[in-house]
Amino acid sequence: MALLTILEYPDPRLTKVAEPVVVFDDALRQLVRDMGETMYAAPGVGLAATQVDVHKRVLVMDLSEEKNALRVFINPQIEWASDDLVSCEEGCLSVPGIYDQVRRPSQVRVRARDEHGAEFVQDCSEALAVCIQHEIDHLNGKVFVQHLSMLKQARVQAKLRKRRVRR
Repeated sequence: MALLTILEYPDPRLTKVAEPVVVFDDALRQLVRDMGETMYAAPGVGLAATQVDVHKRVLVMDLSEEKNALRVFINPQIEWASDDLVSCEEGCLSVPGIYDQVRRPSQVRVRARDEHGAEFVQDCSEALAVCIQHEIDHLNGKVFVQHLSMLKQARVQAKLRKRRVRR
């Protein structure tokens, strides 16, 4: 297994829309393992392939307290979203140290495949619904800060620029 490099906002590669996975092979399963290891080491609760500069529709997440319940969603599609919105504080491994409130549907139904190609449907609510929407945004070339006002986006970019100068 290998730790992958996580791209940081505003890297333009984060805006690339991921391509559907068509081959479910050992290379895909290795990518899933590497993404899981990278996410746990970061540490985070979700990671999209786009964030590690692989532009395939693959994401992993683990919302368990023990960090032993890796979920894999390949080619995920939201089939349904509730009209009820919830505001949650979000953060992102690609936007380190930045957290802000984002409004999203409180429930979604997702159709996806696992790393072997088996299709499944998952009804998601609460943190799982927020996380899956956040990660699917990455696959669509969008970072959570793009849900914020233009003023907040400018502040985030300024804060990240200052941090990079200090490094």
